[in-house]
Amino acid sequence: MLKRVLLCFLFLSVASGASAQQRVEFTRMVAHWSDYGRPDYLSFIQDAEPEVVQLGFYGGHFYSLAHTQYHRGYPAHFPLMGLREQGEWFELMNREIHKKPTKIVGHFNCKYLFGSPDGPEGPTGFFKFYKTMWNKAELGPKPVNDPLTMLEVDVDGQPIVNPHHNVGNLPEYWACLLNPDWRTVLKAWAKRGIERGVDGYMVNYFYRHNCLCKHCQQGFRDHLREHFSPEQIKQQFAIANLDDHKFSEIVAWHKPEESTPLRREMLRFSQIANKRAIDDVMFTYARSLKPDLIVGQWNHLSNFSAISGDERCMLPIEMWGRGEDYLWYSSGASAVYTDLQTGFLGDLTLQCRYIRGMFDDKPYTMGKYEHTRIRAAISELAANGGAPMGFYTQFRDPEAREVIVRYYQFLKRYDALYKANRPWSEVLVVFPHTAVQSGDLKALEAFRTVGRQLLDDHVLFDVLPNEFATSEARARYRTVVEPVAGSDAVTKIANQLSRFDVPQTVRVSASIPRDGGEATVHFVNYNRIEPEKPKSPGSGIVDEKPIPAKQLKGDVVLPQRMQVATVELVTPEQPEPVKLDFKQTGDRVQFTVPEILVYGVVRLRAR
Repeated sequence: MLKRVLLCFLFLSVASGASAQQRVEFTRMVAHWSDYGRPDYLSFIQDAEPEVVQLGFYGGHFYSLAHTQYHRGYPAHFPLMGLREQGEWFELMNREIHKKPTKIVGHFNCKYLFGSPDGPEGPTGFFKFYKTMWNKAELGPKPVNDPLTMLEVDVDGQPIVNPHHNVGNLPEYWACLLNPDWRTVLKAWAKRGIERGVDGYMVNYFYRHNCLCKHCQQGFRDHLREHFSPEQIKQQFAIANLDDHKFSEIVAWHKPEESTPLRREMLRFSQIANKRAIDDVMFTYARSLKPDLIVGQWNHLSNFSAISGDERCMLPIEMWGRGEDYLWYSSGASAVYTDLQTGFLGDLTLQCRYIRGMFDDKPYTMGKYEHTRIRAAISELAANGGAPMGFYTQFRDPEAREVIVRYYQFLKRYDALYKANRPWSEVLVVFPHTAVQSGDLKALEAFRTVGRQLLDDHVLFDVLPNEFATSEARARYRTVVEPVAGSDAVTKIANQLSRFDVPQTVRVSASIPRDGGEATVHFVNYNRIEPEKPKSPGSGIVDEKPIPAKQLKGDVVLPQRMQVATVELVTPEQPEPVKLDFKQTGDRVQFTVPEILVYGVVRLRAR
């Protein structure tokens, strides 16, 4: 089985267009957009010992807000006012964090700009920076004199203004990533951040909107010409003369019920264009300055919100995550609460397995917009190859801080179980990637339904997009589930699969450590005393209130020819190994876990 896992890794590395850069591996991270200027922040980092710290702002937020009275506002919450002052503060913080073997990844806003081009007191925010504060010695020459020429524009050629984030009541403008002058600005900012000591960038706010500038008009025409013949363009999109056609809209995300083939092609163009622009800035340019630059993207997935809220849903599979070292995905409001009576655990297990399959099992994290279920949030990522954790590292709360440190130290102690491990699964669930790209969201709903059912049935399964689910890949599993066909294939061979007699509030995952020698079963328990208000995200760790899960029974089909020497349980609450009684019969082993609070790891160690 382990050999099969390694073969799968080799296949996926080729299929996903993996970067030639040495693979980055880590299993513990933190990300903070606020409170990182507190005196106790460094002591928290020293105690928790994350391998990656997402800290600092080096793109549009910095150059829009750091020099304004709104510098302390969302999202950056800069401790100091002033480009020089705040920049030097980041340099000092980076040096302090680097005293530990910790990588620093800065947030890099690619497009969102705050301020006014002009007014009674002149330009403000970004526009003041660009017109009067641009430091040529640090950033090189300006690409253009007028910053308005680099912005996204509407059908009348006017800059698009949006009050979405409402930062200090400043107007919000969006730069256009297809504009080569704007990419020159981004390259200058990326260079400056590298000089300030970052090891990498988490790219965010790179969305393309309904921009109708000349670069987008020509870019979309070129896209259509690249992918369709003149006859297809005429028949499918009613465009008789592409060269002279001026589009009245070139949308990106949109409501699925309002989608059309042309709109989906606009979305595909938007996502491809964004990917190429970011690659140009981060890979072609920034990695020429720092070859080992770590690069990730902050994306949104929610409950698989294709067309309306997933930055990669229309990307060709060969571009999906290409060259990137890790991903940060937001789950939005899709998993911020539990509703245990209806069987809703507020978990992201299915999303985690989807990302592992799409991204060649590189590091990733998932952000939940709650600060309550700290244990469960860390555990579900650790159990499924992810790197805890995103926005919810609430180190100011003494109880939350203690739990985070304890769980992170647990992950550090058992690093060999987590670092670069591979999923150990018996069933393959095929994600209908090409169907989704054709606008077939019924296939996506079938995937969600089947995936949740298999999780509830405690089936060990992987997820691969249909492009990766070749006959060779399928042969590595006991059975393959096509979402449109339901889970009958699993039912028919249930007696051949691993079985777990555990509560419905428990999710089960399994993995093979990089160095082999054992198989690992992960149990994550979501049972708890819920807040009085239904579907409440809670007010903090005080509302997590986990209820222990007891007598968890496993009847596991072992990797081929594995002979078990010992079975041990380790948990963050009791990290010293506890030996479990077990019985091996042929290729199956049975054991019982007496109790876990939230997270328990069973190590099936080979002779």
